[in-house]
Amino acid sequence: MTLQKNFAIATALLLSPALAFAHPGHDHAGLLSGIAHPIFGLDHLVAMVAVGLWAAQQSGKARWALPLTFVATMLMGGLFGFTGLQLPLMETGIAGSVLALGLLVALAVRPPLAVATGLTALFALSHGVAHGLELPALTSPWGYAAGFVVATAALHGIGYAVARNLPPLAMPLVRIAGGASALAGAWLLAA
Repeated sequence: MTLQKNFAIATALLLSPALAFAHPGHDHAGLLSGIAHPIFGLDHLVAMVAVGLWAAQQSGKARWALPLTFVATMLMGGLFGFTGLQLPLMETGIAGSVLALGLLVALAVRPPLAVATGLTALFALSHGVAHGLELPALTSPWGYAAGFVVATAALHGIGYAVARNLPPLAMPLVRIAGGASALAGAWLLAA
């Protein structure tokens, strides 16, 4: 399958109604809450799309390593958050990640893989702990975690697919989106 077909299928599944969860035994409330958290939180939404944009600007292993590192580290952070662990200046770290990821995209920075994945993991940890701490009452943490993992991967995929499928003349739009993300991060830090 082509990237466009895979993207279309993933988007359709993400946006489709949860009719399959109508019978007992599924934690649809937790899953849907987990999906909603990164999508409806501006700080999470912008950062996760920016990871996809930044991955698309890379070459080789970094193209898949950045989103994979983010998702895996975010999940680990979510598990820490479920236990009540709090990071100092967590919200500042999240806003800072929006600013930093935006700048990385705007400047099309291509650091060594170890540096890129290290930064990505650092940013993801704050986002994951925040997700875990905001587990809704009476919700299964596993359904919730599955939801925020799926939503995050989809947001990375959207950023990546948009950046990789733009015509060459429109490529500056990726850097402009990075600049907008950086401005959003600065606004979040000032708020």
